[in-house]
Amino acid sequence: MAHESTRVIEISADHPAFTGHFPGKPIVPGVVLLDRVLAAVAEDPALAGRDVQIRAAKFLAPVGPGARLDLRLAIDARGGLNFEFSQAGSIVASGSLSFSPTP
Repeated sequence: MAHESTRVIEISADHPAFTGHFPGKPIVPGVVLLDRVLAAVAEDPALAGRDVQIRAAKFLAPVGPGARLDLRLAIDARGGLNFEFSQAGSIVASGSLSFSPTP
């Protein structure tokens, strides 16, 4: 199954996660980015309805308020799903998901 999609993700400057993460130098918590990945999977017609598990995640650079990120999803050779967030051409987070077997 070959599949790849890209979408723009915006993290508003008033996102509630910034309240305590971190005062004076706010950054987007990794869990917010992972939530955006799972939402993108659920909204993608080719992937929607499939149960996924997070296999790996790496957060490579801080993401601040008002960020505009490109999120790329791609099926890998093993049938898993890779994701990558980039900002201004630099990768800020990446990882992989696995699909639960279909009953």
